[in-house]
Amino acid sequence: MEGAMKVCSLSGRLSTQTVSKQTEISCRGAVKVPSQKSRKDGTVASFNSLNSQFSSRCSGFYVKKVRDENKFAYHTTCQQKISSLAAQTSPISDKLTEGGWEVHKYGGTCVGSAERIKKGAQLMLDNTAANKLLVVSAMGGVPKVTDLLLGVIAKAVARDDTFKRELDALEEKHRKTAEVLLETGPALDSYLQVLKVDIEGLTALLKAISFAGTCTDTFSDLIVGHGELWSAQLMSRVVTQLGGKSTWMDARQVLVVEAAAEGQVEVNYPASLAKLSDWLEGHPDPGIVVMTGFIAETADGAPTTLKRNGSDYSATIIGNLLSAKTITIWTDVDGVYSADPRKVVGAVCLESLSYHEAWELSYFGASVLHPQCTLPAMKKNIPVVIRNFFCLPNPGTAITSHEEDIEYLRMRTSTENRLVKGFATIDDISLINVEGTGLAGVPGTASAVFQSVKEAKVNVVMISQASSEHSICFAVKSAQAGAAVAALEETFAREIANGQINSVRELPDQCILAAVGQGMCSTPGVSAILFSALAKANINIFAVAQGCSQYNITICISKEDSVKALRAAHSRFYLSETPIAVVLVGPGLVGKTLLAQLSDQIGILEEEFNIDLRVLGVASSGSMLLSSSGLHLDSWKTNWDNNRVHLDWNKLEENLVDSAFPNIVFIDCTASEDVAAKYLEWLHKGYHVITPNKKAGSGDLDYYREIRRLSRSTYTHFFAEASVGAGLPVLSTCALLSTTGDRILKVEGILSGTLSYIFNVYDGSVPFSEVVRQAKELGYTEPDPREDLNGNDVARKVVILARETGLNISMVDVPIESLVPPELEDCSVEEFMKRLPDYDQQMSDKFAEASLRGEVLRFVGLVDHATGKGSVELKTYSKEHSFGQLSGSDNMICFDTARYNSTPLVIRGPGAGAEVTAGGGFFYFL
Repeated sequence: MEGAMKVCSLSGRLSTQTVSKQTEISCRGAVKVPSQKSRKDGTVASFNSLNSQFSSRCSGFYVKKVRDENKFAYHTTCQQKISSLAAQTSPISDKLTEGGWEVHKYGGTCVGSAERIKKGAQLMLDNTAANKLLVVSAMGGVPKVTDLLLGVIAKAVARDDTFKRELDALEEKHRKTAEVLLETGPALDSYLQVLKVDIEGLTALLKAISFAGTCTDTFSDLIVGHGELWSAQLMSRVVTQLGGKSTWMDARQVLVVEAAAEGQVEVNYPASLAKLSDWLEGHPDPGIVVMTGFIAETADGAPTTLKRNGSDYSATIIGNLLSAKTITIWTDVDGVYSADPRKVVGAVCLESLSYHEAWELSYFGASVLHPQCTLPAMKKNIPVVIRNFFCLPNPGTAITSHEEDIEYLRMRTSTENRLVKGFATIDDISLINVEGTGLAGVPGTASAVFQSVKEAKVNVVMISQASSEHSICFAVKSAQAGAAVAALEETFAREIANGQINSVRELPDQCILAAVGQGMCSTPGVSAILFSALAKANINIFAVAQGCSQYNITICISKEDSVKALRAAHSRFYLSETPIAVVLVGPGLVGKTLLAQLSDQIGILEEEFNIDLRVLGVASSGSMLLSSSGLHLDSWKTNWDNNRVHLDWNKLEENLVDSAFPNIVFIDCTASEDVAAKYLEWLHKGYHVITPNKKAGSGDLDYYREIRRLSRSTYTHFFAEASVGAGLPVLSTCALLSTTGDRILKVEGILSGTLSYIFNVYDGSVPFSEVVRQAKELGYTEPDPREDLNGNDVARKVVILARETGLNISMVDVPIESLVPPELEDCSVEEFMKRLPDYDQQMSDKFAEASLRGEVLRFVGLVDHATGKGSVELKTYSKEHSFGQLSGSDNMICFDTARYNSTPLVIRGPGAGAEVTAGGGFFYFL
């Protein structure tokens, strides 16, 4: 058929065009098809030929033949109208813009059912704006209309006749919806007639497509756009039935677009403005205008679509053309969140974003308007508001341009003044690294790298290059990494062979994390805050990129750290400086005391130290109590008694992973070797460990050394201060002396509060066994006093002290003088206490000998760096010695060092008791 083919729907007739000698053909009858023989011969008519044979009435589609000279005449007329409009101050008459226009857009979920369509119509009627235009998508729900239309095209191309059933389902969906919404009468009858004619036309067109086995983009766009045509006409009728006035607009009568790169389209604003003016002149009092989203028309009059995000794009384009006051995008979320709420529990709905912030976040996959959609609004500084159709009280998120004003940033309130507005991630990334000395100072190398990647049709997500020019690295989607590496190896084959380029290497399983916020602009320290938060969460950074606009900091991290990094970064900027999730293992005396201390101090931690601390779990040897948001510490014991369940470490850790807290701390208040055996596993997973348990510090040397190596090489901490001296700063003093350059020569100490009490009280006036009995009754000893008297507890502390000061010794290397008679080692506690008086004379004799020399008995642990050994024994000291002046259950530790040689450095204080032991663990939250 000669001339340009133009197909449009009867249900959406284009406005009359000034086209001379136009031939209009109403197609009736059947499609003429080639003979069976020609089909067997493989001779299938081309689509152009098929068009000329097309003689059935396709859904009220009019096939218009426009000769070249007629098309020229039309465009000349259009250009004259555009030139005339451009000279005017206002593109639309003052009468029509009086009061301003508001543009609203309903997504598919908002018009997914009869109930929602009625709600949407009423929402527009309740809006008091003088001029309203509503853009609607195709019906959502199950099934989605657009998906069905795409499906019928695919089936038709595959010559699958079941596409007819899909069309029947489409008709049924819209018919039933209309029958619910529209009263029996002309409105319903006319709509069902339109629907019937369109379905008949689509059936005929799809039969032709099935015959040809292919479908052009024009026909595909024509078919897919029917969802919007049907929903717009239905919505307009519902508004009218509810008592309002409404006119529906076929966007193809107004929006003119042209093909652009990457299969996208660009709006021809002058032509669109001219056509909008025509439409408005033809509808001087349209009421609520209901416009089809997604669809448009080319300059040649062919139907097309606005591609991805098409309905949103329709809304911002028409808002631009109308110079609207606002554009509201109604959807099924409350607005734009500071992070993906499915991954970050504490994500908040943002009150506002600048256009630049919206662009950055949308690029990284956040649920924001596509950058292309915001451009039309930005050109006219029109606010775009994202609101929840299903939660009307929520004000949503406003995307505006006012945040470009630096003065505005300074004037915002503290709650508004977020340095970083949002965080987003892109998973399934590979980092490509091109490295070699031949890259430095060679002009055009970067150009060659990215030209090669472009020719391989690989999209680059992020670029990072050191100033030394020794390497260039960039991020791509993992699926494209192989193609990128192959292209680069081919491009630089000679340089690789010559050694100028060492390698082209892929680092798979990466993830991109972006921090976005206009408040970062010219604000020192934002990067430091972000990197510190990630470091505290034990997350390694592979590459960093930041543009000079400073709106975005992009980093590349391991894919397995994606959610953890997102939570760590978000919580640092939105929750507190240090959000901490705690699991307490061992709710015995020390554990209960620590929970009570946390309950008393948790408010101070937040107010004075900006620490958001939550106890997410309590576990014993066989039970556990979990919470996703934090246990109420004032009532945890009742909760434990009533709601604890069987201990399952996997479920406990799943609860931690599901929490929003990047910093997780296990506090082990047990003396269990089984729990201590889990430390290394926890540290590898990025969990911190605080413990008074001595089993790991004094146990297997290789296990201990690996714990310390991991703690030193990462930001994952192992704090065991309370394992020696309870709350006294013994181990931290060791570390401080070493890091300040001092050399520790000897550490000697009374390291057992129990034995300190016993020998401070024992003065020979009462038997030794009686003093032990009194200590047991006062709670100073373990239930079995032999655990104190045998010296093993002190020996463990000696081993820990030795290791912390640089000696690699174990328990077998420490000789211990036990105070338990060998004959009483294996009997019951009751028998031990009964028979201990039989051995009082031995201790009495030692005391008498010491007294004759003016000395006292003290049970001490010793770490001697001169001999490289440790020991535990009962020794005598003069009464003037520091140990001789000790009283009560205090501990005392003396450090002989290169600096503190003539006079030792002495630490003295309570070394036993639940309060001080728990306090030693509490200290490390700070």
